[in-house]
Amino acid sequence: MPLFSHRQSSSLPTTTTTTYSSKLLKPLKPNSASVPTRTPVPIIVFSLISLLIGIAGTIFAIAAIRRSRPLPVFGCGKSEDTFRAFYSLSSSRRPDNNAGLIERPKLLGFVGIQTGFGSTDRRAAMRSTWFPSDADGLLRLEQATGLAFRMNISAFHGKRWSFSKQRFQHFEAEYYVKADDDIYLRPDRLATLLAKERTHSQTYIGCMKKGPVITDPKMKWYEKSGHLIGNEYFLHAYGPIYILSAEVVASLATARNNSLRMFSNEDVTIGSWMLAMNVHHEDNRALCELRCTPTSIAVWDIPKCSGLCNPALRMKELHAMRMCSKSPTLPTDDR
Repeated sequence: MPLFSHRQSSSLPTTTTTTYSSKLLKPLKPNSASVPTRTPVPIIVFSLISLLIGIAGTIFAIAAIRRSRPLPVFGCGKSEDTFRAFYSLSSSRRPDNNAGLIERPKLLGFVGIQTGFGSTDRRAAMRSTWFPSDADGLLRLEQATGLAFRMNISAFHGKRWSFSKQRFQHFEAEYYVKADDDIYLRPDRLATLLAKERTHSQTYIGCMKKGPVITDPKMKWYEKSGHLIGNEYFLHAYGPIYILSAEVVASLATARNNSLRMFSNEDVTIGSWMLAMNVHHEDNRALCELRCTPTSIAVWDIPKCSGLCNPALRMKELHAMRMCSKSPTLPTDDR
């Protein structure tokens, strides 16, 4: 037998070799159990970014929940401990109640001047008479009197009170004054009034009045909640200017929103709160003079107008009078 045929017979069968070769030429089927699927890189990056954002949001939410409400600094006479105790009591359920104290400028008084969107002429008249026309002049006035002056443009007395609460949080004053933009004011004499020694820590100062409750909707000072008051108003100050001591404002500032009744007229609203708080009512007629005198603090046309009649004109007329603009802060002693 030829040698070639001998080697052929001693090798593996020809059919077996052919079958093995054909299997190698066929593509292999993927095995899901043994070969993992590769995730696209963009999906991996997006997942990591989403995870980081989720972790950051969780940390921020926890920090916001644990953060305590800042406790305002209040240090006017004996009012500091009273206010801190009241404020801490209302915040006793939150941790770290005394953290994050707000430092506020300390003043004799803060004067919030209420004006309206359509009162450009009044503000111009103020700046050309008793109120400084530039920032440097205002700074000199504030340094000379110990009073801070800020204007508030508002249409509703609810918003005006919100303004007062906000200013209380930023200014530490012994007294807070609300004044309208249609009165002629002597800031130097106002400072003298506020510097006066008083035995009552809760004081309400103004030109006090009483009068019949207006229940006719056609009349100017209509009070829609008049049935809750009766036939006559309780004692309260005229609205163009009044003053609240720091302890009174502190108590009002910590009251919950909508917990205090609002009447149609601002002066009545404030007066009702003062009646409920048992404050000392101080009647001072120098705050509602009809003309300038050696002791007048605020001049306006009471009771004809709630402020000066035609204030843009009258304010300039008054300022031109020496008695109004150039008379001494305190009356001279002629003896």
